[in-house]
Amino acid sequence: MIRESQQERVAKAIGSGQLSTGMGLNQEQSLQRAGDTRWSSHYKTLQRINSLFPDVIEVLQYVEKEGPTDAKRRQARGLMDYLKDFDFVFHLQLMLLILGHANCLSLSLQRKDKDILEAMSEVQLTKQKFQQIRDDGWDSVLSSVLSFCEEHGIPKLDMEQEYIDRHKPRKKTNRTNYQHYKYDCLNPVIDLQLAEFNDRFNEVNSELLTNIAAFSPKNSFDAFKIESLMELAKAYPDDFDPRDLDDLIIELNIYIDNVRADARFAQVATISELGKLMVDTNKNLSFPLVYRLLKLVLVLPIATASVERCFSVVKIVKTDLRNRIGDGFMNDCVICFVEQEFLDAIPNDDIIVRFQNMDDRTRRVKL
Repeated sequence: MIRESQQERVAKAIGSGQLSTGMGLNQEQSLQRAGDTRWSSHYKTLQRINSLFPDVIEVLQYVEKEGPTDAKRRQARGLMDYLKDFDFVFHLQLMLLILGHANCLSLSLQRKDKDILEAMSEVQLTKQKFQQIRDDGWDSVLSSVLSFCEEHGIPKLDMEQEYIDRHKPRKKTNRTNYQHYKYDCLNPVIDLQLAEFNDRFNEVNSELLTNIAAFSPKNSFDAFKIESLMELAKAYPDDFDPRDLDDLIIELNIYIDNVRADARFAQVATISELGKLMVDTNKNLSFPLVYRLLKLVLVLPIATASVERCFSVVKIVKTDLRNRIGDGFMNDCVICFVEQEFLDAIPNDDIIVRFQNMDDRTRRVKL
């Protein structure tokens, strides 16, 4: 019903000249369900609610009148009253603003070819943007809220009047609407975001990532810094004792001259490619301490982002309908889900032949 309502509304807007036509414009939309394992899906859900607001209200009005049960009709009436309230509009626009910036950073950090220094720069810029919204963003947020209310016929609030809690309308709050929405809603949400950023990307983590970037082979190892790599090695005292550190600084000086003079390393762009090429050229044997540090650098992302991805996949694979799945079978399913690129490269005929050649006692179905 939402899709049909949107199509009808778009057709009227095009007929009256309010919307222009063209390739990629006025696409059919519907509400997107927010996912449990992808928090960015909540941002897309809010985007759809924002763009399909008139259609959502129209469907709720229909359910209120034609709903199959009294409970459904009451639920639709309650949802419609809440959606037409200034409080809902304010939080909708606020979360669209916050999740929009956070979602851009999240998608950027998930790129496998992301440069570490560039990533840290984007984190700092996002933190600065949140701080700017807290300090000077009130007028912009309020303007978008009032514009939405005016467009959809929702009653506006005077920011100088006393705030009335919709759940306790008779209780005095002794606060104006301005004080409530700015100091009780906007600022605390921004503070939570900034606190989370400072916790995830504290000074120690930022320094660690910056030191890792010194291994980058881009532009003939332009980011290489012996001091940064030595500080990185000191963060692993179990792997580098004082004698190893003395030997490592000598190895690093010889290593950088060696790889810069080797034409095979001229086109290497990522740290993972550097590790593979060192093994192929036996430089891992010539520079064992450098290679040991490089392996620790390669393990670090695997121990963070990739593990989080795998846990998200487990929630998708092991559902309520498959809660008795065995560990071995679940592990196979997770691998297939995570490594989809490699799985797609395997021809179906090879899978069929392997299945046919299996012992009849190890499979339940005959092909």
